[in-house]
Amino acid sequence: MQYVLKPFTFATLRDRLVRYAEFRGTAGEASGQEEVDRALATLRAPGPAALPKGLSAPTLERVTAALRDAPEGFTAAGVAETVGISRITARRYLEHLVDSGRAERSPLYGQVGRPELVYRWVRATGHGR
Repeated sequence: MQYVLKPFTFATLRDRLVRYAEFRGTAGEASGQEEVDRALATLRAPGPAALPKGLSAPTLERVTAALRDAPEGFTAAGVAETVGISRITARRYLEHLVDSGRAERSPLYGQVGRPELVYRWVRATGHGR
């Protein structure tokens, strides 16, 4: 009925399972197309999922805008400087975007020590974004 792309968060999995349970409860033996449509509607996300504790929508919007405007990507430090938040806070928002499938991260090698992570916005195909 549905699928979840890896990596995914527990909240995403829980949301899909809850909606599937609602679907199963609603579907029963449908007597018409209207009932089938209503049952299938329970599988669709009602809107964006609630943000994890400690994240705010306005800051997420600013981080998202910064990442979308940087086709070459951004490190957490770069987003922090651009948005005006701490590097740790930037990383929490960036990881949320990765967990929700809207961004991807990749290591940047070539410097001494651990590789730095570069985050890039995932360009949707066929959705006009």
